[in-house]
Amino acid sequence: MKHYILLLLMMAAALASCSSDRFKIDGEIVNLDGPVVRVVFSGDSGIVDERVDVDKKGKFSFQGMSSHPVIVSVMSIRGKSLALMVADGGDHIKVKGDAAKELSIKVKGSKINEEWQLFRDEHAAFYADPNPSRLNAAIEKFVRENPSDMLATVLLMADYCDYSDRDKVVKMMKGIDAKARPESLTQAFPGNPLAYRKNNLPRLMTLMLWKHGAGFEEIKLTGREVLISLWANPQQGREELRTKLRGILEDDENHGLQLIDVLAESDTLQWHKNIAGEEWPHYWAPGGPMEQGIQLLGITSLPWYAVTDSTGLVLYSGPSLDIAVKKIR
Repeated sequence: MKHYILLLLMMAAALASCSSDRFKIDGEIVNLDGPVVRVVFSGDSGIVDERVDVDKKGKFSFQGMSSHPVIVSVMSIRGKSLALMVADGGDHIKVKGDAAKELSIKVKGSKINEEWQLFRDEHAAFYADPNPSRLNAAIEKFVRENPSDMLATVLLMADYCDYSDRDKVVKMMKGIDAKARPESLTQAFPGNPLAYRKNNLPRLMTLMLWKHGAGFEEIKLTGREVLISLWANPQQGREELRTKLRGILEDDENHGLQLIDVLAESDTLQWHKNIAGEEWPHYWAPGGPMEQGIQLLGITSLPWYAVTDSTGLVLYSGPSLDIAVKKIR
């Protein structure tokens, strides 16, 4: 009997531990572009990218699991970012608003989300401004003045837009107290997937991109040379580029070259037609905290090309495919 009671107590403890890692998101978002939303976050066992049914009133409910705080993105079926939030075990988060008016969407539930929403509300004009300089300055000020607040990490991870000065960004992140920058939040930050070289281009270890026909995928860039091709619709000269890319792959005698073809804009309507008949994998960079590696390439125009060597070191990042090809050994 004692053994039976002990077993029950162990089972109850295990169930309690499991339930404490669960979080719940209840949403009500009108004017969605489809009958589902996507919930994306980096969980304990990898990337979670789950489709969640939405009723006619825009209501949906999602239960996830994480033993540490993580940044969760709620997206439309076409990949439009609707809401970002921090979720941890035991949290009950509520999301409400209009998908046609992104800034109208409010997030409630848990202290960190309430603080984040307050920051958004107080700086609404900065978030609406296409020029991110004012928002970046406000985030820099907050990080500088609140090093013990986890919101500093969240803002730098999710809302900050200027990674042109990598040393500056890394310094800001290191200036945040260790307890306020848990690894579960910073794992997608450039300091983790990237190793920095002073006065040089970064060393990219991984990229996190949305794969055509699938979901988010972590792409390892080490062990082989990589050619990254980024473009936007309409892709002028796509047929010519397609021919050049095929030629590059065919000339690669050892087949060690990896091609990463990335649509780098929000409009995906023409994407499916433009890539028809191309045999290599295609990816999409809708934007967000998991794509800091792309931001660190310093893209100023599209199309844009980058080449990394077998150690992940970026040998070239710029607008010329011809120069990129010359960097491929």
